[in-house]
Amino acid sequence: MKVNMQSVNFSADKKLVDFIQKRMDKLDLFYDKVIQSDVYLKVENTSDKENKIFEARVNVPGDSFVVKKQCKTFEEGVDMAVSSLERQLKRRKEKLRSHI
Repeated sequence: MKVNMQSVNFSADKKLVDFIQKRMDKLDLFYDKVIQSDVYLKVENTSDKENKIFEARVNVPGDSFVVKKQCKTFEEGVDMAVSSLERQLKRRKEKLRSHI
């Protein structure tokens, strides 16, 4: 799957980019018609510990899913967002099967 990543207010290192790519590729197991995904990594300038925002938009034919998570680390945000996207993609696949 094609994953476009943008990091705002910082530069993402190779390890984080590879981690995100690996997790987003797992979404193909649940729904194989994923066209592409856009990932935005943001760091807010606050004193709050949960200042890292992970936002993902996954495009599928005829629809797109958006998930936004705010956590202490990007890895935690990626895990939470991917599990949420898995549920959404499974639900979409079930709906398409029921209409056939």
